[in-house]
Amino acid sequence: MGVKDIEAELLAFANGFPGAEISEPWGHYAVKAGGKTFVFLSGEAGEDGWLGITVKLPVSGEMALSLDYVERARYNLGKSGWVTLRQAEGDEIDIGMLKGWIEQSYRAIATKKLVIELDTRG
Repeated sequence: MGVKDIEAELLAFANGFPGAEISEPWGHYAVKAGGKTFVFLSGEAGEDGWLGITVKLPVSGEMALSLDYVERARYNLGKSGWVTLRQAEGDEIDIGMLKGWIEQSYRAIATKKLVIELDTRG
């Protein structure tokens, strides 16, 4: 599976959360809940052959930063617990881990009402 296929799978996963909406600012994908972004994906503006994802990880952020391909997010987002992952085509990409990160970011950003709706879905 190529990085664009993985990106499409992650985008569809993020868009499945209650209240999720996709926008495309600056050629990137931003998935929002209640008007607040909980995940950024490379989209058209991303480098060919690379997967880029930025999420807020209040629980596992320090662990994520121990990985070679993860860094604090730019534009002062890193100060608030946001991290950016960049992996190349051919790298071993843990889709399950990334989906967990997207859910963690959603739970950190979404309203309590939306999180309750997520939890009641089972």
